[in-house]
Amino acid sequence: MYPDAKRIRKHKVMLRLDDYEHQLVSSIANYQGEEIAVLVRQIVMREALAAIAADDIDSVQRRSA
Repeated sequence: MYPDAKRIRKHKVMLRLDDYEHQLVSSIANYQGEEIAVLVRQIVMREALAAIAADDIDSVQRRSA
């Protein structure tokens, strides 16, 4: 059994890429030796965390103004 059942990746998200986008992502994944899905998940999570951090910075700046 898993220590935290919510950590099981069971949710799917559909993503459509054109030929150029797919070639770019595929090339990066091949270069890093990873699956495309793993790379895309890492990119999405990195961007999501950056968006949260940017929002936190904006919130602090608004409070101090």
